[in-house]
Order: sequence, then structure tokens, then C-alpha cells
Amino acid sequence: MIWHTLGQIPWPQLLAFVTGGLVLNFAPGQDVFFATACGVQGGPRAGALAGLGVGMGVVVHVLLATAGLGAVMAAHPGALAAVKWAGAAYLLFLAWKSWTAAPPDPSSRAAVRPWNIIRRGALSNLLNPKPVLFLLAFLPQFTNPAYGLVWQQLLGLGLIFALTGTLVTMGYGMIAGWLGMRLGRRMGVLNRIAAAMFAGLALRLIAR
Repeated sequence: MIWHTLGQIPWPQLLAFVTGGLVLNFAPGQDVFFATACGVQGGPRAGALAGLGVGMGVVVHVLLATAGLGAVMAAHPGALAAVKWAGAAYLLFLAWKSWTAAPPDPSSRAAVRPWNIIRRGALSNLLNPKPVLFLLAFLPQFTNPAYGLVWQQLLGLGLIFALTGTLVTMGYGMIAGWLGMRLGRRMGVLNRIAAAMFAGLALRLIAR
């Protein structure tokens, strides 16, 4: 069992992994900025749902890395480039939709379909090739054949990292949503702010 295998990892090493993961989770990156943009535009609930969707995308990346498909993608720069450009195009599409949307109406926030926001968060993460390379570099540092099957260690550690990252990203999204609601009482520019953030993420993804 995966959790039994994780139990074989010395606690100091496991604690170092969780601590390192949390430091990386709290460092603002594409996932955090995406959830923040959704929170600014749609409120705390939208920000939290976006963070949840991002977490689902991370779980898929973990499964791919565990199955070895991440290594295959990392060995083919063309595949990574295709995913990167698709992700940038998707973010620019979201930027255009936000820029052309009507001013946010606080009374309509509850009507937003949760699955649409979760799907956006998942796609934003899945269309970013960076997690593939990161997981392949980060997770193996904390595995050891002496602790059990390596693939079980990779999967278990990856799921822990996905869980902590999801909670942190949801927290960022909720805080941004709370601030956005108060900003919206005085200004009608939330959609434009979200559009600028989405466009910035697209440019950042292309530039790297």
C-alpha cells in the first residue's frame, strides 16, 4: 500500500519534503496568480474553486510522472513546446473574455457554475509543461529503494504535494476574492484587472 510505503520514510526526511513543498506552494507562481485572478473577478468562492481545479491538474501531473510519461514528455522538447503554446493561447482567450465581459455584479457571483471554474483551473495547470519537469526533478530526491517500491513513494509524495498546494492556492484565491469584493464597491475594473493578470500569465509562460 502507498501509505504503508510512505510510513517507511524517516520522519525527518518526510518533514523536510513537506516543508520544502510548502515553501514552493507559497511562492507565487502561475497557479497562484490564476486563482488570484479568478478570485478578483468572481469573489472568494470562485478563487477557491479555481484553486481546487489547479490541484486536480497537479494530481494528473503526478500520475503522469509516476507512470513515466512525464519523462517521455521531458525528453521531447517539441511536445513541451506544443503544450506551452496551447496553454498561452488558452490564457489569452480567458484574458479576452474577461476584458470584454460586463462589469461584475456582486449579486450574480453565486450564479457562476462551479464546474466551469474548476475546469478552467485544471486546464490552466495541465497546459503548463513546467510541473512535468518540476516533479521529475523534485520528487525523486526524497525516494529510496530501501523504503519500498519507488513508484509508490513517488505517487504518495506527489499526492501530498498536490494536497498542500491545493489548499494554499485555494487560500490565495479566497483572499483575492475577498479583497476584490471590497474593491468592487468603489471601482468597476475587476474584469480588466483579471484580464491583465491572465494576459501576463500567458506572456510569462511563453517567455520561459
